Amino acid sequence: MAIEKYEYELRSLSEEIKALVSASGKKIVKAINNEMVLIYWQIGKLIVQTEQNARADEQSTRNLIIDLSKELSSHLGRGYSRSNLMYMRLFYIGYPAGVTASHQLSWSHYIELLKVEGSLERSFYENQSVAERWSVRELRRQKDSALFQRLSLSKDKDGILKLSQKGQLYEREEDIIKDPYVLEFLNLPEETRFSEKQLENRILAKLQQFLLELGKGFAFVANQYRITLNNTHFYVDMAFYHRILKCFVLFDLKIREARQHDVGQMNMYLNYFKEEENVKDDNPPIGIILTTGKDEVMIEYATGGLSNKVFVSRYQTHLPDKDLLRARVSELMRSSEQ
Repeated sequence: MAIEKYEYELRSLSEEIKALVSASGKKIVKAINNEMVLIYWQIGKLIVQTEQNARADEQSTRNLIIDLSKELSSHLGRGYSRSNLMYMRLFYIGYPAGVTASHQLSWSHYIELLKVEGSLERSFYENQSVAERWSVRELRRQKDSALFQRLSLSKDKDGILKLSQKGQLYEREEDIIKDPYVLEFLNLPEETRFSEKQLENRILAKLQQFLLELGKGFAFVANQYRITLNNTHFYVDMAFYHRILKCFVLFDLKIREARQHDVGQMNMYLNYFKEEENVKDDNPPIGIILTTGKDEVMIEYATGGLSNKVFVSRYQTHLPDKDLLRARVSELMRSSEQ
């Protein structure tokens, strides 16, 4: 065998083996995680059953877990700290019928989910974590940004229940809209004035986080997308394509309150994309004016009667008050029952 051919065969064989080992390693890690989650649920069940049999009060349960942690740690090593045992107990209490997504979520995911108090909210984040393959860090960020509450505020009681049970679905244009969008990851101080160009550049620098905030299905196309009409250039701040809805989504960034002419400008962009950029099977484009504030009545009149889908959403550069949003969602649920 010639040296060149031998070296080629060696490299090829080496790459195949490394790929095989890597794939096998991932399967092993996944299998270990699945087994760990199931065992932790069973441990939680045993703790709860012991409590119930002994009719233990809160202090007795605390002492039981402290002593159990010492005993297990001395024999089994790490993984049985008092904190971890507490979460195993809560795991069983929160999922008494077992966990169906154990093969898709890690124990660290479940620890974050167990920190969510409401069952509807927890169910939503669990479904979204599976559907969008959130890392633990991404799950934590979406919880901190009150994604469930932000999406719930535009729905009635049935819509909130559906959101909890099935996660965020993308069936119509309105499903991709948030109000507000939370852009705390841009690290823009509220007291400091910044230009629209600076806002755009910060978003581009943090594009992965921005895509996470937008939600599933968004693909970045371009920024400052040039449109030329009658020898005059216009620029769309940011253009995306939504692979689920099969349409372009255009963003116009504003560092002020939205105005009537902003709607007209976006409508022009959408008409251009519909005629010049859409290809067969593309749906009509969507326009989102991202602004610091909006007059609801003015926006209603400005967008009324348009054939294109133009939305005006606020953005904020700090995390929302989750307690306030939870109260608003609870009020919405109660009003739906009346």
